[in-house]
Amino acid sequence: MNQQIRLTATTTIVTLLLSACAATTDASRTAPAASNVAKQLDQVLAGAHRSTESRARDKYRHPKETLLFFGLEPTMRVAEIWPGANGWYAEVVAPLVAGKGQYYAVQWEANPQAEFIAKGIAAFNAKVAASPAAYGNMVSTELGPNRLTIAPAGSLDMVLTFRNIHNWMSRDFQAVAPKAMFDALKPGGILGVVEHRGNAAIEQDPKAKNGYVNEDYAIKLFTDAGFELLAKSEINANPQDTKDYEQGVWTLPPTYRLGETDRDKYAAIGESDRFTLKFRKPKK
Repeated sequence: MNQQIRLTATTTIVTLLLSACAATTDASRTAPAASNVAKQLDQVLAGAHRSTESRARDKYRHPKETLLFFGLEPTMRVAEIWPGANGWYAEVVAPLVAGKGQYYAVQWEANPQAEFIAKGIAAFNAKVAASPAAYGNMVSTELGPNRLTIAPAGSLDMVLTFRNIHNWMSRDFQAVAPKAMFDALKPGGILGVVEHRGNAAIEQDPKAKNGYVNEDYAIKLFTDAGFELLAKSEINANPQDTKDYEQGVWTLPPTYRLGETDRDKYAAIGESDRFTLKFRKPKK
């Protein structure tokens, strides 16, 4: 009996040691890779294709830290949802994956009744055309009520969406969009989400008219679609954001919806407080 106990204990210790060795080996493999991606991101962020205005937003949006947190790699096939007219994150993500991976620009579904959508897509396309080498073999697709396939099913390594949930909510699209992303990802694929963080003490406005979204509400949207929450980060937090402005989140930079009224005050606050969430499509 004692011998059996000793054998069981020995087996357990060996198993734990092997697990520890495996974890150490994994860490030693991933650390240099992450360091290399960080260097490549530094190069992209310093690229001539980025304007002075774009660079000015880096201190608020922390693109390097955010993309490293999500685990973006140059070999990935990655989609960005609704990159917008400015394509601020597109000019960082697309060049990183242009050589060995692929960037999907998932625009709003074209709508002849919505002139601002057409103008936004045209502005984004003009930006890409001005620096074709930076965007590589970019693929353009759409996401909207009648366009729910953003990429071939199970083909993407990563999907990214930045400050878009409130846009979906204003269009009653918040339950549909996450499912489209889920379907496009490979099993084990990653979803990265950044959004203006609402006041948790205030019940979520279903239309998010002020642009803010409660973190718990957002997490439920994605877990209801089948995603697993892997991690949260405070990379994009801003405790100076009081979230109680006359014109909602658009009172703050870079929009400054109140124009010159109290502009210095809002400039001192900076861009909004944001949650940063990393999800995964289950491997099985």
